[in-house]
Amino acid sequence: MRDRNREPQRLGGEGAIARIARILAARGVDPATAQAHDAPEPIAALEAAEARIPPRYRSAVGDHPQVEAWVRSVALAAVAQNKGARRQVRTGPSLLLVGTTGTGKTHLAYGAVRSLVGAGIGVNWHATTVADMYANLRPRPGIDTERELLTLSRCPLLLLDDLGAAKNSEWTEEITYRLVNHRYNQMLPTLITTNLAIRDLRVAVGDRVASRLAEMTERVVLTGSDRRRGNSV
Repeated sequence: MRDRNREPQRLGGEGAIARIARILAARGVDPATAQAHDAPEPIAALEAAEARIPPRYRSAVGDHPQVEAWVRSVALAAVAQNKGARRQVRTGPSLLLVGTTGTGKTHLAYGAVRSLVGAGIGVNWHATTVADMYANLRPRPGIDTERELLTLSRCPLLLLDDLGAAKNSEWTEEITYRLVNHRYNQMLPTLITTNLAIRDLRVAVGDRVASRLAEMTERVVLTGSDRRRGNSV
Protein backbone atom coordinates (compact mmCIF):
# COMPACT_ATOMS: atom_id res chain seq x y z
CA MET A 1 0.00 0.00 0.00
CA ARG A 2 1.29 3.43 -0.87
CA ASP A 3 1.86 5.93 1.91
CA ARG A 4 -1.14 8.27 1.96
CA ASN A 5 0.54 10.55 4.52
CA ARG A 6 3.54 11.57 2.47
CA GLU A 7 4.38 15.21 1.89
CA PRO A 8 2.57 17.09 -0.90
CA GLN A 9 3.89 16.21 -4.35
CA ARG A 10 4.64 19.10 -6.70
CA LEU A 11 2.92 17.58 -9.68
CA GLY A 12 3.69 20.44 -12.04
CA GLY A 13 7.18 19.10 -12.71
CA GLU A 14 8.15 15.86 -14.38
CA GLY A 15 5.15 13.78 -13.29
CA ALA A 16 1.76 14.51 -14.82
CA ILE A 17 3.04 17.04 -17.38
CA ALA A 18 5.64 14.62 -18.75
CA ARG A 19 3.05 11.88 -19.13
CA ILE A 20 0.62 14.22 -20.87
CA ALA A 21 3.39 15.49 -23.18
CA ARG A 22 4.16 11.94 -24.25
CA ILE A 23 0.49 11.31 -25.01
CA LEU A 24 0.23 14.51 -27.03
CA ALA A 25 3.33 13.59 -29.03
CA ALA A 26 1.90 10.14 -29.76
CA ARG A 27 -1.21 11.82 -31.14
CA GLY A 28 0.74 14.15 -33.38
CA VAL A 29 0.37 17.25 -31.19
CA ASP A 30 3.53 19.21 -30.48
CA PRO A 31 3.74 19.36 -26.66
CA ALA A 32 5.74 22.59 -26.77
CA THR A 33 3.07 24.28 -28.86
CA ALA A 34 0.26 22.87 -26.75
CA GLN A 35 1.82 24.28 -23.59
CA ALA A 36 2.68 27.71 -24.95
CA HIS A 37 -0.70 29.39 -24.73
CA ASP A 38 -0.82 31.15 -21.39
CA ALA A 39 -0.94 27.95 -19.36
CA PRO A 40 -1.11 28.55 -15.62
CA GLU A 41 2.23 28.22 -13.83
CA PRO A 42 1.82 24.72 -12.34
CA ILE A 43 3.39 25.18 -8.89
CA ALA A 44 1.65 28.50 -8.22
CA ALA A 45 -1.67 27.09 -9.44
CA LEU A 46 -1.25 23.99 -7.28
CA GLU A 47 -0.48 26.07 -4.20
CA ALA A 48 -3.60 28.16 -4.83
CA ALA A 49 -5.68 25.00 -5.20
CA GLU A 50 -4.27 23.50 -2.01
CA ALA A 51 -5.34 26.59 -0.08
CA ARG A 52 -8.94 25.57 -0.89
CA ILE A 53 -8.48 21.87 -0.16
CA PRO A 54 -9.22 20.66 3.40
CA PRO A 55 -5.93 20.22 5.30
CA ARG A 56 -6.40 16.46 5.57
CA TYR A 57 -6.29 16.13 1.77
CA ARG A 58 -3.62 18.67 0.82
CA SER A 59 -1.11 15.87 0.26
CA ALA A 60 -3.63 13.69 -1.59
CA VAL A 61 -2.34 11.80 -4.61
CA GLY A 62 -4.57 10.41 -7.36
CA ASP A 63 -2.44 7.31 -7.81
CA HIS A 64 -5.13 4.82 -8.83
CA PRO A 65 -4.71 3.76 -12.50
CA GLN A 66 -8.26 4.73 -13.46
CA VAL A 67 -7.91 8.09 -11.72
CA GLU A 68 -4.61 8.76 -13.50
CA ALA A 69 -6.28 7.85 -16.80
CA TRP A 70 -9.11 10.29 -16.03
CA VAL A 71 -6.62 13.11 -15.40
CA ARG A 72 -4.95 12.43 -18.74
CA SER A 73 -8.30 12.37 -20.56
CA VAL A 74 -9.46 15.67 -19.08
CA ALA A 75 -6.08 17.29 -19.76
CA LEU A 76 -6.07 16.12 -23.37
CA ALA A 77 -9.62 17.39 -23.85
CA ALA A 78 -8.59 20.78 -22.46
CA VAL A 79 -5.73 21.01 -24.97
CA ALA A 80 -7.87 19.83 -27.90
CA GLN A 81 -10.73 22.23 -27.11
CA ASN A 82 -8.59 25.32 -26.61
CA LYS A 83 -6.18 25.47 -29.54
CA GLY A 84 -4.57 28.88 -29.68
CA ALA A 85 -5.90 29.78 -26.24
CA ARG A 86 -5.31 29.02 -22.59
CA ARG A 87 -5.77 25.34 -21.75
CA GLN A 88 -8.97 25.35 -19.74
CA VAL A 89 -11.26 22.51 -18.71
CA ARG A 90 -14.60 22.85 -20.49
CA THR A 91 -15.96 19.35 -21.04
CA GLY A 92 -14.72 15.85 -20.34
CA PRO A 93 -15.39 12.48 -18.71
CA SER A 94 -16.58 11.88 -15.15
CA LEU A 95 -15.66 9.39 -12.43
CA LEU A 96 -17.78 7.56 -9.86
CA LEU A 97 -15.63 6.33 -6.97
CA VAL A 98 -17.45 3.56 -5.11
CA GLY A 99 -16.36 1.89 -1.88
CA THR A 100 -17.17 1.35 1.76
CA THR A 101 -16.22 3.88 4.43
CA GLY A 102 -12.51 4.57 4.72
CA THR A 103 -11.33 3.06 1.43
CA GLY A 104 -9.81 6.33 0.19
CA LYS A 105 -12.46 7.71 -2.17
CA THR A 106 -12.24 11.34 -1.06
CA HIS A 107 -8.44 11.13 -0.93
CA LEU A 108 -8.31 9.98 -4.55
CA ALA A 109 -10.85 12.60 -5.66
CA TYR A 110 -8.80 15.47 -4.21
CA GLY A 111 -5.66 13.82 -5.55
CA ALA A 112 -7.21 13.91 -9.03
CA VAL A 113 -7.87 17.64 -8.67
CA ARG A 114 -4.27 18.21 -7.54
CA SER A 115 -2.91 16.18 -10.46
CA LEU A 116 -4.95 18.12 -12.99
CA VAL A 117 -4.00 21.52 -11.60
CA GLY A 118 -0.37 20.44 -11.21
CA ALA A 119 -0.27 19.45 -14.87
CA GLY A 120 -0.76 23.09 -15.83
CA ILE A 121 -4.40 22.78 -16.84
CA GLY A 122 -6.62 25.72 -15.95
CA VAL A 123 -9.72 24.56 -14.12
CA ASN A 124 -12.46 26.31 -12.22
CA TRP A 125 -13.45 23.67 -9.63
CA HIS A 126 -15.65 23.32 -6.60
CA ALA A 127 -15.93 20.59 -3.96
CA THR A 128 -18.80 19.85 -1.58
CA THR A 129 -20.36 16.98 0.28
CA VAL A 130 -23.89 16.19 -0.82
CA ALA A 131 -25.18 16.86 2.70
CA ASP A 132 -23.60 20.34 2.70
CA MET A 133 -24.99 21.01 -0.77
CA TYR A 134 -28.53 20.24 0.35
CA ALA A 135 -28.09 22.41 3.45
CA ASN A 136 -26.86 25.36 1.37
CA LEU A 137 -29.65 25.00 -1.19
CA ARG A 138 -32.57 24.87 1.24
CA PRO A 139 -34.80 27.92 0.68
CA ARG A 140 -34.15 30.69 3.20
CA PRO A 141 -34.72 34.46 3.25
CA GLY A 142 -32.21 36.61 1.39
CA ILE A 143 -30.49 33.74 -0.44
CA ASP A 144 -31.01 32.99 -4.12
CA THR A 145 -30.69 29.22 -3.90
CA GLU A 146 -31.67 28.79 -7.55
CA ARG A 147 -28.65 30.82 -8.54
CA GLU A 148 -26.45 28.75 -6.24
CA LEU A 149 -27.72 25.53 -7.82
CA LEU A 150 -27.04 26.94 -11.28
CA THR A 151 -23.49 27.85 -10.25
CA LEU A 152 -22.86 24.29 -9.10
CA SER A 153 -24.46 22.86 -12.21
CA ARG A 154 -22.28 24.98 -14.53
CA CYS A 155 -18.98 24.60 -12.64
CA PRO A 156 -16.39 23.18 -15.07
CA LEU A 157 -15.24 20.58 -12.51
CA LEU A 158 -17.34 19.49 -9.53
CA LEU A 159 -16.28 17.14 -6.73
CA LEU A 160 -19.48 15.76 -5.20
CA ASP A 161 -18.62 13.78 -2.08
CA ASP A 162 -20.78 11.14 -0.34
CA LEU A 163 -23.63 10.85 -2.80
CA GLY A 164 -26.50 8.93 -1.19
CA ALA A 165 -25.32 9.59 2.38
CA ALA A 166 -27.93 12.25 3.19
CA LYS A 167 -31.53 11.42 4.01
CA ASN A 168 -33.55 11.20 0.81
CA SER A 169 -36.76 13.08 0.04
CA GLU A 170 -38.64 14.28 -3.02
CA TRP A 171 -36.85 17.62 -2.68
CA THR A 172 -33.33 16.15 -2.46
CA GLU A 173 -34.08 13.81 -5.36
CA GLU A 174 -35.20 16.77 -7.47
CA ILE A 175 -32.08 18.78 -6.59
CA THR A 176 -29.80 15.86 -7.40
CA TYR A 177 -31.58 15.20 -10.68
CA ARG A 178 -31.37 18.82 -11.82
CA LEU A 179 -27.67 19.01 -10.96
CA VAL A 180 -26.70 15.69 -12.54
CA ASN A 181 -28.92 16.17 -15.58
CA HIS A 182 -27.34 19.54 -16.41
CA ARG A 183 -23.83 18.17 -16.05
CA TYR A 184 -24.79 15.09 -18.08
CA ASN A 185 -26.21 17.20 -20.93
CA GLN A 186 -23.24 19.60 -20.96
CA MET A 187 -20.66 16.80 -20.53
CA LEU A 188 -19.04 18.56 -17.57
CA PRO A 189 -16.39 16.57 -15.66
CA THR A 190 -17.69 15.43 -12.28
CA LEU A 191 -15.92 13.48 -9.53
CA ILE A 192 -18.49 11.63 -7.42
CA THR A 193 -17.88 9.47 -4.37
CA THR A 194 -20.37 7.15 -2.69
CA ASN A 195 -20.38 4.54 0.08
CA LEU A 196 -23.33 2.76 -1.51
CA ALA A 197 -23.30 -0.28 -3.72
CA ILE A 198 -24.71 0.48 -7.16
CA ARG A 199 -28.02 -1.26 -6.45
CA ASP A 200 -28.45 0.81 -3.28
CA LEU A 201 -27.40 4.03 -4.99
CA ARG A 202 -30.22 3.59 -7.49
CA VAL A 203 -32.70 3.44 -4.61
CA ALA A 204 -31.12 6.47 -2.92
CA VAL A 205 -30.98 8.85 -5.90
CA GLY A 206 -33.71 7.50 -8.20
CA ASP A 207 -33.67 5.78 -11.56
CA ARG A 208 -33.26 8.97 -13.62
CA VAL A 209 -30.08 10.02 -11.81
CA ALA A 210 -28.70 6.49 -11.68
CA SER A 211 -29.23 6.06 -15.42
CA ARG A 212 -27.32 9.24 -16.23
CA LEU A 213 -24.51 8.37 -13.84
CA ALA A 214 -24.16 4.97 -15.50
CA GLU A 215 -23.58 6.63 -18.88
CA MET A 216 -21.56 9.70 -17.90
CA THR A 217 -19.11 8.12 -15.45
CA GLU A 218 -16.45 5.47 -15.36
CA ARG A 219 -16.84 3.45 -12.18
CA VAL A 220 -13.84 3.04 -9.87
CA VAL A 221 -14.47 0.37 -7.21
CA LEU A 222 -12.28 0.59 -4.10
CA THR A 223 -11.99 -2.25 -1.62
CA GLY A 224 -10.27 -2.89 1.70
CA SER A 225 -10.73 -2.12 5.36
CA ASP A 226 -11.48 1.24 6.94
CA ARG A 227 -8.13 3.06 6.97
CA ARG A 228 -9.38 5.56 9.53
CA ARG A 229 -9.93 2.80 12.08
CA GLY A 230 -6.54 1.37 11.21
CA ASN A 231 -4.92 4.70 12.16
CA SER A 232 -6.74 5.01 15.47
CA VAL A 233 -4.87 4.75 18.76
